[in-house]
Amino acid sequence: MATFKTSFPVRYYETDQMAVVHHSNYIRYFEIARNQMMVQIGFPLEKCERELGIQVPIVSVECHFHHPAHMGDVLTAVAEYDKVPLAKMTIKQAVYNQDGVLCADGVVVLGFINAQTFRPVGCPEVIAKLFEKYLNH
Repeated sequence: MATFKTSFPVRYYETDQMAVVHHSNYIRYFEIARNQMMVQIGFPLEKCERELGIQVPIVSVECHFHHPAHMGDVLTAVAEYDKVPLAKMTIKQAVYNQDGVLCADGVVVLGFINAQTFRPVGCPEVIAKLFEKYLNH
């Protein structure tokens, strides 16, 4: 399993009137972790689009809520994968508070499309090799 983590504070605008993080923000937190994962493996999404002409849209999102996060919390968003992507990339996601309490978890499935034709394509070889490198560490 390859695991990537990033931490950040809860911002005021992410909360509701009860100072609880609104549920829609967890999908954004998942994205923060996935984007950081791509940066850490050495191929950020903007490079994928610019150099390869490939976009990486979300195919599906599953999110389960376990414990509310609050204003003032420092969250850690996690992205993990356990196999090299082929046509789709499956990322296990989680968000923890500063005490290590699981706030939400889920699975995000991403695809690969040609940015000009919007037709599905397989995972570019350069990205697959980077995923494999981190999986084998």
